[in-house]
Amino acid sequence: MYYIKEMLMIMPVIFVLTALLDMWIPKEKIMQYLGKDAKAKGVFLSFVVGSISAGPIYAAFPMCVMLHKKGASIRNIIIILSSWAVIKVPMLLNEVKFLGSKFMAIRWVLTVIAIIIFSWIAEKIIKDEDLPGEVLTQPGLHINRDACMGCTLCAKSYPEVFGMENKKAITKSYEESDLDTDRLGNAIKSCPVKAISYNESKKM
Repeated sequence: MYYIKEMLMIMPVIFVLTALLDMWIPKEKIMQYLGKDAKAKGVFLSFVVGSISAGPIYAAFPMCVMLHKKGASIRNIIIILSSWAVIKVPMLLNEVKFLGSKFMAIRWVLTVIAIIIFSWIAEKIIKDEDLPGEVLTQPGLHINRDACMGCTLCAKSYPEVFGMENKKAITKSYEESDLDTDRLGNAIKSCPVKAISYNESKKM
C-alpha cells in the first residue's frame, strides 16, 4: 500500500515533466548529447543525469522512453537507469553516513566500471528495433508507430518512400542510392510529432 500511494503521488508529476521535456528539448539536442555519436560525452552526461535525479527508479522509465524516441542510444539509456538506481547523489550521501566514505568510494568506482561494461554489452545485443514503438522499416530509417498520428504528410511529401497502412506511416521498398536527401529531409521535418528519423551516418 505504501508503494501504491507513492506511485499515485509521483507518477502524475513524472508524466507531466516528461511531456514538458519532450516539448522543450529538440530531438537534435538529444541526438547530439545522448545519441550514438555522442560517445564519451554521452556516457558522461548519462552518468550525470542519472546521478542527480530524484525519486524512485520506476520514475525513470517514462523519461527514458522519451529520450530513446528522440534519439538517445540504448547504451546511454542503460547508464541513466543504472545510475538512477545505484549511484544517485542522495544514496551516496547516506552511504557515507552509515558505511563510511572509503566504502562508498570503492563501491562507486566498481559500480561505475560495471555499468560501463554492461551498457556496452547490452548495446551490442539490443537493437533500437527491439524496443516497443520504434520500427526500423528500412536500413537507417525509423518510424515510431506509437507516436505516428496518421496525418499522411510524409506520404504526400515523398510518396516514393512513404505510404500509409492502417492509418499509420510505413516505408516502401527503396534503394538507398536512389534517395533524394532533400525530399527525405523535408518529409521528416513535415512530421508534426517527430515520429520519423534517419541515421545520418549513412546518408544525411
